[in-house]
Amino acid sequence: FGFGSFVKLETSERHWAVGLIYNSQLFNPAYLNSGPRLTSKADAFFTPDLIQETRTILWTMLIGTLVQDDDCTYGTHGIPLVVVPVNTNAYCMSDGEVHDFHRNSEGQTQFCYYAHLMNATGTFAGQLLEQVLTQVIPLFDGTDRKALDILRKEVLWKQTIGMMR
Repeated sequence: FGFGSFVKLETSERHWAVGLIYNSQLFNPAYLNSGPRLTSKADAFFTPDLIQETRTILWTMLIGTLVQDDDCTYGTHGIPLVVVPVNTNAYCMSDGEVHDFHRNSEGQTQFCYYAHLMNATGTFAGQLLEQVLTQVIPLFDGTDRKALDILRKEVLWKQTIGMMR
């Protein structure tokens, strides 16, 4: 899972949501911990277990869902209306799934989570959008590809001007 990766959150029972990874954090609960504490009572069977609890936490922004209708798969963009259950697995999406997610039920290209992405991801927004567009553009052709490429160039331009201020 890398920055800007499209993931699907699914269980064996159902598909819950599509998300974008926009941040990661190494979490180590033992950091700055002074070690195990002993009680005042003696315990003849004291055998502490040391468990490695270091984890990588991925910050995922939910951007929609995949819908399967008969032989057609398409995406609905927006914040999913259901809460994703705790410990739901996240899987990297294939290029075909990412392409299907960016098509609506009529087969037209859609990119409706743009504003949500720009507002919700803070200082990562510009770089995330550039990464997403770099992944999505090769999946399309013709006027759709040209429109997405113009959007990518505009994002790059805004980032460059923003840095100069």
